[in-house]
Amino acid sequence: MLNLGIIGCGAIGTDVAKAADKMKELNKIFLYDVDKNASGELNKILKKSEIKPVKEFLNDVDIVFEAASQKAVEEYAESILQKGIDIILMSVGSLLDTDFKNNLENTARKNKCKIYLPSGAVCGIDGVLSASIDEVYEVTLVTTKPPVSLGKKYERRTIVYSGDAREAVKKFPMNLNVAASLSIAGIGFDKTKVEIVADPVVNRISHKILAHGSFGRLRAEVENMPNPNNPKSSYMASLSAIATLKRIVNPIQIGA
Repeated sequence: MLNLGIIGCGAIGTDVAKAADKMKELNKIFLYDVDKNASGELNKILKKSEIKPVKEFLNDVDIVFEAASQKAVEEYAESILQKGIDIILMSVGSLLDTDFKNNLENTARKNKCKIYLPSGAVCGIDGVLSASIDEVYEVTLVTTKPPVSLGKKYERRTIVYSGDAREAVKKFPMNLNVAASLSIAGIGFDKTKVEIVADPVVNRISHKILAHGSFGRLRAEVENMPNPNNPKSSYMASLSAIATLKRIVNPIQIGA
C-alpha cells in the first residue's frame, strides 16, 4: 500500500485526488495548496485524505503529484527527490531551464527515484519518444484555441505565435506544458516548432503533432473537452495524470 502527496488542489489536482481515493493500491492521500480553501473543500469529499504541509508529509509518502505551478516545482521538487520519492510533474515548463532539469535528473538518479511527465492534453508523445531513438528530422506542434482561452479577443483566425518551443513556453507559461513535454520526448526545446492559433470559430482546444524522421511520418491530433471544473484546462490533462498514477501502481506497463 502506497501513500500519495498532492501539491495543488485545483481542477487537475482534484480529479487526481478523487481517482486516487478509489485506488486500492493507495492507502493515504496528503493534500497541500497555498489556497487553504481549495485543500479544505477537497478534503471534505475524500475518504483517505489529510491536509498537511509538503515538508511534513514527505516523511509519509511514496509518490508526490504536482499540479500547482512552476514555482512549486522549483520550491519542492529537489527536496522530494532527495528523499528518494517519485514525483509526477504537470508543470513541465519548469524544466525549460537546462541546469535545473539536469540537477533534478541527477538527484533522481542518485536517489533511485523517478520523475514522471504525463502526456497531458496531447496524443502522440509516445510515438515521438519511440521515434527519437533514431533520427527525427522535424517535430511541430500546432495548438488551436478559442481566444478566451488565451485571455484575448480576435474576430478572425489568427496565428499568435510561430517559433521554437523554448520561446513558446516562455511566452505562454500557463498554456504550453504540452510543448515542454513534446520537446523533452523528442528533439529538444530549440528544434521543436510551435504554432499557436486563436480561432473564434472553435470552442475546444486542439493540439496537432506532426513529426518526420527515419521512422516515417507521424500525425496525431486531439480535440479536447474542457475540464468541467476549469474551462481553461483540458479534461485530457487530468485523465493523463490519472493514467500516469495508475501506471506507477500497476504491474502491467503500456507505452513506449
